[in-house]
Amino acid sequence: MPYTIALTGGIGSGKSTISNIFARLNINIIDSDVIAHEMVKPGSHVLRIINERYGCSILTKNGTLFRSRLREIIFQNDKERYWLNNLLHPLIDIKTKELKKTVKSPYVIWVAPLLIENKLQHCADRILVVNVNKSIQLKRVQVRDNVPISQLEQIIAIQATQQQRMVFADDIIDNIGTIENTFLQVIKLHNFYLKLAKMKQG
Repeated sequence: MPYTIALTGGIGSGKSTISNIFARLNINIIDSDVIAHEMVKPGSHVLRIINERYGCSILTKNGTLFRSRLREIIFQNDKERYWLNNLLHPLIDIKTKELKKTVKSPYVIWVAPLLIENKLQHCADRILVVNVNKSIQLKRVQVRDNVPISQLEQIIAIQATQQQRMVFADDIIDNIGTIENTFLQVIKLHNFYLKLAKMKQG
C-alpha cells in the first residue's frame, strides 16, 4: 500500500481545493465523497436500494439522486443517517482499498471527511487536518450548495469538532487566508511527504 495521507476537515473547510493543489503536483487523490457520488449515479444498485427505502421523492426528474431531499431526511433522523452510513461506508472502504493498489505517485492523498467520526485514523500513515472557522464554513457552503443555515448547523453539529480533529492531526493547513497562502502550505507539506514516503519505501 502507498504512503497514505488522510486529508480531513469539516464541511466547507476547503478539502477539495487543497486536494486539487496536490493533484497539480502529480499526487494521486482518492476522495471518499467522489466515490460516494459514483455509487449513487443513475441506474446504480445503491441508488435503487435508496429509492426503495425512500420512494420516488428521493429522485429528480432526470433520475438522479435528489441530494438536498436526502440531506433533509438523514439530518433529521439519526436512524436513517445510520442506515445510509451502514449502506455506503463498507462499499466506499472496499473501493478505497482497490484504488490504493493503483496509486502511482510516491504517496496518496486520501480525502476522508468523516475520518475521525468513523474511527479510521489507523488506515493512514499521517493525518492532515484543514483548519477553518465556522463562519467561513457556513459562507462557503451556502454559496456552493445553497443550503439553508439551519441545515448547515445540523450537519456541523454531528461532525467531529475542530478540537477533536486536532487531537489526531499530524499536520495542519490553515485555509482561512488567500489561495496563494494555502498553496505555499501545500508545497511545504508535499516536499515533506516525499521524504517520508521515500523513507518508508527504503
